[in-house]
Amino acid sequence: MTSPRLRTPRLLVLAGVVAAGLVLAGCSATNPITTEDEYAASDGVLVTLGDVRGSNLLVLTAGEGEPAVLHGALTNDGAEEETVTLTLDGAEPTVVPVPAGATVLLDGSDEDGHADVSVAAISVPAGALAPLTVATGRSGSVNLDVPVLDGTLPEYAGSIPTASATPTPEPAAEPAAEPTASAEPTPAPSESAED
Repeated sequence: MTSPRLRTPRLLVLAGVVAAGLVLAGCSATNPITTEDEYAASDGVLVTLGDVRGSNLLVLTAGEGEPAVLHGALTNDGAEEETVTLTLDGAEPTVVPVPAGATVLLDGSDEDGHADVSVAAISVPAGALAPLTVATGRSGSVNLDVPVLDGTLPEYAGSIPTASATPTPEPAAEPAAEPTASAEPTPAPSESAED
C-alpha cells in the first residue's frame, strides 16, 4: 500500500506566492503610480484644455525687446477638429486649427502640421516668464506663464528668431546740374584793319 504524501509544503508555497502577489498589488491601490501623472518632462510647461493638450510650451528669444517665438506642441485627443487661439505676451492672437487625433508643432514654421506663434518684441528678458493665453471654442480659456529662454542652451541656439532685415532705402538721386550761363560777356569778334 502506498502512503499518502504530505501536500502541506506545496500548499504553503502556493499560499505564500498568492499572499505576496496581493500585497504587491495593494501597493498601487494605496500609492499613486507616478508614471500615470502628466508632467512637463522638459523646459516648457504643460496645459490641458478639454481635448487639447499643450506640451513643452516655451518662448525662445535673443532677449528683451527682441523677436520671440512660441515652441511646443498642441495635440487634439478628441474626435473633432479644435480651433486653438494663442495669445503670447499681449500680442495679436494667433488661431491654430488642430485636426482630430493630430498634433501641430509650434516652431515658427508655416509648413503643414506646424504653426508660427510669434511676437515682434517680447516684453520680458530670457529667464523670466511670459504670459500666454490658450483658448478653445469648446473648453474656454486658461492663462499661464511660460518660460522664456535664449540660445544659451545648445539645443535652442539654432531656433532663436532674428529680426528680419529691413531694407534701407536708397538715397534719392540728386538731379543732374544744368549748365549755368556765364556772367562774363563774350567778346565781340574783332574787326580786321585791312578794310
